Amino acid sequence: MNTKTTVISEAQLQTQFGFCDQISAYWVNQGRTPKAYVETYGCQQNEADSEKLRGYLSQSGYTIVQEAEGADVVVMNTCAIREHAEQRVFGNLGALTHTKRRHPEQKIFLCGCMAGETKVSDRIKKSYPHVDGCFSTHHLWQFPEILWNVLSKKKRQFYIEDEPGSIAEGIPQVRDNVLKAWVSIMYGCNNFCTYCIVPYVRGRERSRKKEDILAECRCLIEGGCKEITLLGQNVNSYGKDLPDGVDFSDLLSEIAALPGDFLIRFMTSHPRDAGKKLFDTMASSPKIAKQLHLPFQSGSSRVLKAMNRHYDREKYLDLVNYAKSVMPELVLTSDVIVGFPGETEEEFEETISLIQQVRYDSLFTFIFSPRTGTPAAKMEDPTPKEEKNRRFDRLCAVQNSISEEIHESYVGKKMRCLVDGTDKEYLTARTEGGRLVRFVGDSACIGTYQYITITGSTTWSLTGALDKEA
Repeated sequence: MNTKTTVISEAQLQTQFGFCDQISAYWVNQGRTPKAYVETYGCQQNEADSEKLRGYLSQSGYTIVQEAEGADVVVMNTCAIREHAEQRVFGNLGALTHTKRRHPEQKIFLCGCMAGETKVSDRIKKSYPHVDGCFSTHHLWQFPEILWNVLSKKKRQFYIEDEPGSIAEGIPQVRDNVLKAWVSIMYGCNNFCTYCIVPYVRGRERSRKKEDILAECRCLIEGGCKEITLLGQNVNSYGKDLPDGVDFSDLLSEIAALPGDFLIRFMTSHPRDAGKKLFDTMASSPKIAKQLHLPFQSGSSRVLKAMNRHYDREKYLDLVNYAKSVMPELVLTSDVIVGFPGETEEEFEETISLIQQVRYDSLFTFIFSPRTGTPAAKMEDPTPKEEKNRRFDRLCAVQNSISEEIHESYVGKKMRCLVDGTDKEYLTARTEGGRLVRFVGDSACIGTYQYITITGSTTWSLTGALDKEA
């Protein structure tokens, strides 16, 4: 793995914009406006990457559309975290043979984390001849060049070399939502959890300069953005590779000091690097949401060590207890893996007891999925699938009961929420803690903060009534 970080120069980026101009001229000569469709799988970082892909396509003269049928360019931006996600991508990629048959000039690209796996690019080369290009996350900044080469040379393009992790400032972005925005503050990961493929496909940690992040946030706020979510595979390690000594807590404070009425969220936090400074910073600012996604993955210290998580059960609980002590209203969510290789019934029960002790607002739950190339994929795994499914169902039942009880406690409370959209006859809003609220109201409320009295609850959401006197 190439661990060097490369900063893409202004000249290199201008070269890509030159390719955008060439692509735009190509379509002008064709006498029509081309269409492009970008489909995203996986995490918020992939969503943020897709915004850049759409930005490049827009600058190249394409109109962004919402389906592959009839599009001149289709880009599938993929996730490699779980086997099921990969199989879904391959299935959908195969289905594109039909859209290309009806539109022979359609160009199809596969990118993202899956494209960084050699086994995937080899499979694309051999079994998916209708795919015109494949490029890894390290080559996203070169997308105009890749697209132009496909259009002009009429040859398939594969940009999958083990390039150094890069940082490219100034790539245009097309965001779907003016109220909420993803802002990547860093890329890559240094943790090498034994089950995770991310460090191998996204490279090592590299942080953006604080000034560039602040400039982007300032521009978003001035444009009417009300929620900014800071992204990184492990935001808590932000700044470790920068010379100015600024850490993630410092960055949070400086963004919160920007003028405007907005809220900051962030994900994902690794318990290894979380600490009192972060929680004190969150507690001290009304602009930082009292919401924390802190993955614990397992309640067993032995399993955590096998996962290479760099903390144990006791340290994790100490972190959570301190965070709750300074933020009593904290909404806490987490990730958990059931059925890690070698997990015993007793160790699974430790996970259940941790969930019952912490009482998470909600969990993202997964059954272990072996990823080729990771250490965990080679570990002995004697637990049958049926047993893992039983454990998974029990864990979900325990957490759903807790989520339902927590949501019931909201009833009768008046909460400040950002009204962000519609759901059939209802308006939708989010509490500071990220809880979904449905209520009846005027669509003119969308994009504003409103006080809503919670009138009902389910396991996964809340209902409310607009407080007209607030």
